[in-house]
Amino acid sequence: MKFKRVNLMVLDSVGVGAMPDAVEWGDAGSDTLGNVLRFRDVHLPNMRELGLFNIRPFEGYPPQDSPAGGYGKCTLKSNGKDTTTGHWEMAGIILDKAFPTFPEGFPKAVVDEFVAKADVPGILANVPASGTEIIKVHGEEHMKTGKPIVYTSGDSVFQIAAHEDVIPIERQYEICEIAREMLDGEYRVGRVIARPFVGSNPEDFTRTENRHDYAVPPPNQNLLPMLAARGLDVIAIGKIASIYDSKGVTEDIKAKNNEQAVDRTIDALNDDTTGLIFSNLVDFDMLFGHRRDVEGYARALEEFDRRLPEIYAAMKDDDLLIITADHGNDPTYRGTDHTREYCLLLTYGENAKAGVDLGTRQSLSDIGQTIAENFGFEIADGVSFLGELLDRR
Repeated sequence: MKFKRVNLMVLDSVGVGAMPDAVEWGDAGSDTLGNVLRFRDVHLPNMRELGLFNIRPFEGYPPQDSPAGGYGKCTLKSNGKDTTTGHWEMAGIILDKAFPTFPEGFPKAVVDEFVAKADVPGILANVPASGTEIIKVHGEEHMKTGKPIVYTSGDSVFQIAAHEDVIPIERQYEICEIAREMLDGEYRVGRVIARPFVGSNPEDFTRTENRHDYAVPPPNQNLLPMLAARGLDVIAIGKIASIYDSKGVTEDIKAKNNEQAVDRTIDALNDDTTGLIFSNLVDFDMLFGHRRDVEGYARALEEFDRRLPEIYAAMKDDDLLIITADHGNDPTYRGTDHTREYCLLLTYGENAKAGVDLGTRQSLSDIGQTIAENFGFEIADGVSFLGELLDRR
C-alpha cells in the first residue's frame, strides 16, 4: 500500500474536448471546459497550479510552469456518454452497448405496460426535462388526477415525480420497483429514480430528500466490491452509491449539491479510514450542463477551485487526491444532452510526484487500476499510472 487513502472526486460532466468519435454521437466540436473558459475569464488559480491548463492548450490560460500535481485526460472507452457508463468504467467495467436514452420520451408500449403493472391512472409529461421545472409544469395536474409525472434526461433514466400527499412515499418506491423490474432488454435504463416533492402550488413545490435510485446492478467484479472484500473502506458521497447499486459501499453519505459533497468529503478525510473516498459533484451536470447555463457552470468551477485548499488541509501525507469527470456536458452546445468528450485528470498528494504529465489515458478504468494496484490487486481493465506518481527522482 503506497497511499493509505485515495480520494476520488468526480466533477460531473467536466469534459476537456471532443473525442475522435464525437461526430458519431452528434457532438463534433463539443468542449465543456474549453467553451466555458472562452465564455469569460474564469478564475481557477488552484486547479491551474495542479496542472489543469497543462492538459492541453486553452487560449488565454497559460500552463503552470511547475505544476503541483499530475495532469492528463481520460478516454471514455465504453459505448456511451452517461453517468452510469462513466462511473462504471472507472471501476473497470467497459460497456460494449450503451444504456438506452429517450430524447423523445418513452415509447407508448413502455408507458402502457408501466400504467398497467403499476396500477396508476396514467402518466403525465413523458419528456426529457429538468426535475424542478417538470413539477412546476405538471405538479398541479398531478395533484388533481393522481397521475405520476414520468420524465427522463440526457442520462439513461426513468424518473417518477409524485407529491408525497398524493402518492405516499412507500407507494412511490413500490411503483419505481415495478418500473425497474419491467425495464429490460432494449429499455434497460441505467437508473429508475423516485423524485418525491411537497408543496401546495408551483411556486412552492419542493423536491424532498426521499429520492431513491434503483440502478442496474453492476458486475460483482469491479473496484468497489473488491476493495470492500479486502476489508478496506469504500465511502460513497453524493450519488455514488446509487450508481453502483450500493455494491461494495461500506458507508453511504448523502450530499445534494457540490457544496455538500465537498463538506462531506472533508469530513470523511478527517476520519481515520483506509481505502477509498469517492464523491460526485453533481451541480456541474444537473444544474448547469443540461440547462445550458454557461455562467452557472463557470461559477461552479470557481467555487470548487476556492475550496481546494480546504480539501488539501484535510488530507494526510499518505492520501492521494484524484480529480476527474464521467463525460462531458458542454453548456454552450446545442440541445440539452451530454457530450462525448475526454475527461479531465488531476492528481495531488504530499507523497505523489508533482508535475507529471499523465498524457491521454486509454480509459477511465486507468483510474480504477491505479487505485487497485495501490491496494495490491487488479481489476478487469485499465493501465495503472501509480508508478508514474511514485517516481520522485
